[in-house]
Amino acid sequence: MFGKIRDKNLETWLSGYLRHKRQKVFTRVPKQKHLLFAMCDHYEPLWGKPDHSQGLSRVKAWTDGYENAFSDYNDSHGNRPKHSFFFPGEEYHPTFLNGLSQICAKRLGEVELHIHHDNETSENLRSEIQKFLKLFSDHGHVSKSELGTYQYAFIHGNWALANGRKDGRWCGVDDELQVLFDTGCYADFTFPSAPDECQPNVVNSHYWPMGSLLEKRPYDKGQLAKVGCFFDDRLLMMTGPLELARRGRGVRIESSAIDASDPPSIKRVDRWVDSHIHIKNKPEWVFVKIHTHGAPEENAKTYLGEQGQNMHHYLSTRYNDGVEWKLHYVSAREMYNIAVAAMHGESGDPNTFRDYRIKPPEIVSGKNR
Repeated sequence: MFGKIRDKNLETWLSGYLRHKRQKVFTRVPKQKHLLFAMCDHYEPLWGKPDHSQGLSRVKAWTDGYENAFSDYNDSHGNRPKHSFFFPGEEYHPTFLNGLSQICAKRLGEVELHIHHDNETSENLRSEIQKFLKLFSDHGHVSKSELGTYQYAFIHGNWALANGRKDGRWCGVDDELQVLFDTGCYADFTFPSAPDECQPNVVNSHYWPMGSLLEKRPYDKGQLAKVGCFFDDRLLMMTGPLELARRGRGVRIESSAIDASDPPSIKRVDRWVDSHIHIKNKPEWVFVKIHTHGAPEENAKTYLGEQGQNMHHYLSTRYNDGVEWKLHYVSAREMYNIAVAAMHGESGDPNTFRDYRIKPPEIVSGKNR
């Protein structure tokens, strides 16, 4: 039995999962709730190391298919499903970003930063991030502050945020959260990653990392994001649903990932919502962050095809009745903004706070059209 537990790395996160379950029992949930739904895609056209033409074909499948796939589904304010493309800086090519710009210019998506690296140094990482942000910005992607500095969301490749693996592979930078924050990152969207060993012990929560940002895995200790408390000296950890669920006679780990081998379903959607991720003392705003690796052909067919469409049909009906639920399709940036508004004590319809702190990039605002 212990061997099976270690195989799934439950020893790193099970206690946090059970702690969340206990807290949930004592959370009083109002009758009317708002569901904030964000799809965060580890969008890698060159996954599997294809040639450039296949990578371009993968992007074209999305630029040709995304708008039509979800044209019949709307949230409570008429927004169609939004897609956050966490694009790997190391795969940059102008043709890829030009393709994604076609989706983002219609306000159907936004591009954020994704990085894979190994045996990295803090100095080189800082330089690489700045280079990638400049390249993305040249296409109208990436938000900017009033002072003109970049502001971005982040997902770490291979889950190994802040040198999170025991063997040190696929990162190398203990102080990565500090480097990210210094270069304009406002939130990390890497987790959940279970059963991977990098999964933190803080589960089903948005939270502030409280370990030293100069040491590895500072995200293992955290303070839950709550009304009346905001930190301006670190980034926010925004996690998706992580559950243990029945599968036949056994148990499966639900880590909120969609792919061809684990497509979306009504049961999975209900499970994500039931995780009830929210800002503490603001239980009526429920956050669901799902992730995928959408570029590879089979995963694209799953999400853009019938199974993905069925998911959005269910979301836009069951969780958008106007009585018990109001649905809000959001980008990663908008989800962060609404979370900040909750921490600042704002109330009412969260749609009002989509651009609360971080403004939209030029491609979304229309300034560079």
